Amino acid sequence: MGAVCCRPTPIDFDGDVNLFHFVLLRCVGKGAFGKVRVVQHKQTRDLYALKYINKAKCVKMKAVPNVIQERRLLEEVDHPFIVNLRYAFQDDENCFFVLDLMLGGDLRFHLERLGSLQEETVRFYVAQLSSALAFLHDNNIMHRDLKPDNILLDEKGNAHLTDFNIAVHFGERRLTGVAGSMAYMAPEYVDLLTLSTPPPDRALRILAKRGYTYYIDWWSLGVCAYELIFGRRPFRGRTNSDLTYSISKDPLKWPEDAEKKCSRTGMQVLKGLLERDPARRFGCKPNGDGYQELRRHPWFKTIDWDTLESKEQIPPFIPDAKKANFDASHELEELLLEDNPLKAKARKANQDNLSAEMKQMEEQFTSYDFKKMQRRSYYPHNQHIVSTATGTSSGMASSRPETPADGLIVNNGVSIAGHSIDARDSSDVYRGEKITSEKDYS
Repeated sequence: MGAVCCRPTPIDFDGDVNLFHFVLLRCVGKGAFGKVRVVQHKQTRDLYALKYINKAKCVKMKAVPNVIQERRLLEEVDHPFIVNLRYAFQDDENCFFVLDLMLGGDLRFHLERLGSLQEETVRFYVAQLSSALAFLHDNNIMHRDLKPDNILLDEKGNAHLTDFNIAVHFGERRLTGVAGSMAYMAPEYVDLLTLSTPPPDRALRILAKRGYTYYIDWWSLGVCAYELIFGRRPFRGRTNSDLTYSISKDPLKWPEDAEKKCSRTGMQVLKGLLERDPARRFGCKPNGDGYQELRRHPWFKTIDWDTLESKEQIPPFIPDAKKANFDASHELEELLLEDNPLKAKARKANQDNLSAEMKQMEEQFTSYDFKKMQRRSYYPHNQHIVSTATGTSSGMASSRPETPADGLIVNNGVSIAGHSIDARDSSDVYRGEKITSEKDYS
């Protein structure tokens, strides 16, 4: 008898999206819970970035609430300068985000390769990113982790904001939970880290009075712009405490060759974004007036704001399409070292014996298909997603490799006095656990 031919299982493109709908291509990034790789939709032939998160690792690192929070926030946003969510789904092992594909690489990659960028290029990025921030803030979302690593270029050279791992909704009440990359934190944000010395009751009163809001994103944009132009950050320290002090107290200084790299109007914008008083910081006037004020600044006179979001303008810097604009070692690692390579698998029918965290992901990390579903807002219902098993929420690492001074810092405990930070090399940022909920401090 002849062998029976093994025909591939037909794919139901009218049903819920799953990994069978995609062709898996090269790996382009690695994070704490999984990897990022290029995929192609089998029906439309469109290319996307697939970010997948291992559920077991996610549970082990107590990051389930953050994965669900990121999934929900991404459904709310759709903007020309944001890496937008197109599909979301899960299987028994992983949660999947299918996102806009950015073939131009991240700005950390280009900064390390070039040393610094031309002022004209940085001005173009700041204009695009300020448009994205204004959109987020209009929708009561703050990013909290804006840095070169989280700014991706498309193949034409347009900048896009990505990684909403620790993004949160905000309202009228100020927030006190600290999560992000310290080198890019605003002074009012960093100051919350210094409250471990007062007695807990006093610390809580200070926290409730201080706090922060979306103003911190504009400061982070200023740090990024300064670093991209001059090849160094404006505030630095050999230790964690030195860095905290520098951000809070040191005057803004310019490199000796600053005037060769940046115009006076450019320095005015950098100084305005790096204003310690949030009430005077560029971008921070309420009701969108801060963004409009920034647009009117003379530094942006070459920007055509009317056509910016349609991407009709030619970016000053176009990534080399003939080269890989990412760390090629991820692909090699996937080929040689991965003991459980990603592949499409049918789901198990029996889901009765799941742990509380696994069940939470099963129920709350819902499927999304941008061609079939309208985007919706979960705000304010998901401001604090709490683990059903532990009663805490945790910070989550970036989906790309960490670089010096760009790790995640998050603090934990019902008292701010309970946080701990390890002293490590130079201006590195340290990893801990996220504050449970701002409501603990009201």
